[in-house]
Amino acid sequence: MGTKSPLLRWMFWTMVTLGVFFLGYIIGWFAKPAHPNTENQKDSSKFLKDFLEEMKAENIRKHLRSFTQLPHLAGTEQNLKYAEQIQKEWQDFGLDSVELVHYDVLLSYPNKTQPNYISIVDSLGNEIVNTSLAEPVPEGYENISNIVPPYSAFSAKGKPEGELVYVNYGRTEDFFQLERQMGINVTGKIVIVRYGKIFRGNKVKNAMLSGAKGLIMFSDPADYCADGVQAYPEGWNLPGGGAQRGNVLNLNGAGDPLTPGYPAKEYTYRSKLEEGVGLSKIPVHPIGYHDAIHLLKNMGGQIPPNNWKGALNVSYRIGPGFINEYKNFTVRLNIHTNSQVMRIYNVIGKIRGSLEPDRYVILGGHRDAWVFGAIDPMSGAAVVHEAVRSAGCLLSRGWRPRRTIIFASWDAEEFGLQGSTEWAEDNAKLLQERAVAYINADSAIEGMYTLRVDCTPSLYTLVYDITKQIGSPEEGEEGMSLYESWHKKDNWTSYRDAPRISKLGSGSDFEAYFIRLGIAAGRARYTKNQKTERYSSYPVYHSVYETFEIVERFYDPSFRRLEAVARVRGGLVFLLADSVLLPLSAKEYADSLNTYALIISQIAEKHPEQMQKYEVSFDSLFSAVGNFTAAANDFHERLQSLNTADPLQVRIVNDQLMYLERAFIDPLGLPGRPFHRHVIFAPSSHNKYAGESFPGIYDALFDIENAADPDKSWDEVKRQISIASFTVHAAAMTLTSPA
Repeated sequence: MGTKSPLLRWMFWTMVTLGVFFLGYIIGWFAKPAHPNTENQKDSSKFLKDFLEEMKAENIRKHLRSFTQLPHLAGTEQNLKYAEQIQKEWQDFGLDSVELVHYDVLLSYPNKTQPNYISIVDSLGNEIVNTSLAEPVPEGYENISNIVPPYSAFSAKGKPEGELVYVNYGRTEDFFQLERQMGINVTGKIVIVRYGKIFRGNKVKNAMLSGAKGLIMFSDPADYCADGVQAYPEGWNLPGGGAQRGNVLNLNGAGDPLTPGYPAKEYTYRSKLEEGVGLSKIPVHPIGYHDAIHLLKNMGGQIPPNNWKGALNVSYRIGPGFINEYKNFTVRLNIHTNSQVMRIYNVIGKIRGSLEPDRYVILGGHRDAWVFGAIDPMSGAAVVHEAVRSAGCLLSRGWRPRRTIIFASWDAEEFGLQGSTEWAEDNAKLLQERAVAYINADSAIEGMYTLRVDCTPSLYTLVYDITKQIGSPEEGEEGMSLYESWHKKDNWTSYRDAPRISKLGSGSDFEAYFIRLGIAAGRARYTKNQKTERYSSYPVYHSVYETFEIVERFYDPSFRRLEAVARVRGGLVFLLADSVLLPLSAKEYADSLNTYALIISQIAEKHPEQMQKYEVSFDSLFSAVGNFTAAANDFHERLQSLNTADPLQVRIVNDQLMYLERAFIDPLGLPGRPFHRHVIFAPSSHNKYAGESFPGIYDALFDIENAADPDKSWDEVKRQISIASFTVHAAAMTLTSPA
């Protein structure tokens, strides 16, 4: 008995210990504290509904009123004050962290003691006519200081003088028509063009390439006045004294002109000013249509084609030079604009993700404005502010997103997307590894008709899904979803029965994230009727008349359109941050690649003899697109049987979806555009605002019938086809099973 006792006791206590261990394990398993996101995973739709409904039109109205009291040009004290206000309010809303991040970048301002203007000069050098030095200030704003007069940021200084030549919109095709069909050379001349159709910086580039020594841009009523609408303040059209400010850079994604590729911090090497990227080499100045009449009414030369004529009561003759009593007169630009390095401030707020804190979804829009900026950008800033407030309310109720959400208020967008680009450069390695998507939040309303969305194809399905969960803001459409309203007004009839979604171009803060870093991106705003409203952008764009009152009285009196846009942008961010499986579609990308490959091949096929002579074929591209389509279909088929309870399996497929956009990035960039690296989408070389598909091939084919060296030009087409084919095929490989 004594010899067995120790063994029995040992066995007894071993059994007790194991029993206690297993009992504790079972109790611990069932009683473990719920993950802060557990309830959200059980009923994500409830939290989404709460998030969307928390965003209120009246709050957006208050935010917009708060942000449009004073001018807040980038680099000014008032813009810093707005940054500090946003930082404090985001902290009060409950974000985990909010910081100001600064950069020192090149900005451009008029000389306060030497104003910019244009003059008509007689044969003795006397100034006979001078253009306005400022816009007439709208009622209620007469006592506001620091309203910057209309100017072209980053214009060269100088007082060039010469004969005037009118070149329509200043597009590439306009200069071709002027030189090739009309036989007019603008070398040494002053060029005048109307605003619209393309980015103003492209107009400047075209004028420089054509040899002009100065450029004037004016807002024609045909492009900046809607039919049947009065000028502000009686209506929302541009008054005759209004003029469009704006930068005239040709940066191609470089950000700060002095530190291309690198963040503009204190330690950063800076190029000399004369070596800055994208800076205009000629003086440039904008004017309103009242001033334009004085320059255009006495012009001589040919009568232009009808599509060169605007809505002013003048002949729109081409020139060069004047007739009648102005016959020997010339035009002089007096430009004294200065460029200087100034400090700018981004506001960066974060909500830490609960399960995947190392995956980032970004909602970003700029804060700086040319004057009050009630439409551009503060309608967007007010929407972001309300999205942050709504997210904070959910946080206070115990919700936390699966992934980290980053909110950004960018600075100096109007000076070439500088705040957003510098932050992207500063965090490029991190973002390439961790960023899921970037949703842009510039102007939220540019018209009163329906929704407009531009995004990467992988977001199409998500955009349609979220708009089906949001009500139409329009009177008479009660009970109708935003999707239904949008579909009815802007149907994508070319190859699918769905609302139209456009390609991303540039001209806003998504550029560095999408086109340089390869992060899925999209933007949404309310817009005009693209089919019937022919004016460019919205009439008071970048003028002093972008006031709170123009939004409240005309664009969105109920603020329900802005509320709808807030819910679209916020809903996209919510689902990208909180869905177990990332709501991105490789199949939609495949469909788009098929469409765009066909379109680009049809452009080349307009030259069948040259294609045959130079042995140009798109077979490799169509083969690669076929491979991608098969891989995308297989990938989504595998998703159907995915065990979503296995975090490793979920992470694997989510990474494949997240990195898909990265697979279309060429580290060498497009020819002459090292920071435009997306092989499938990039801004047009001839219009920064417009998106182009297969841009490398498109640029190689542009005007190829007039190529000085056809052998070299068609060889470049073949090279670009090979790059596109490789890239699409490589992207397909990223979707294959990891096993």
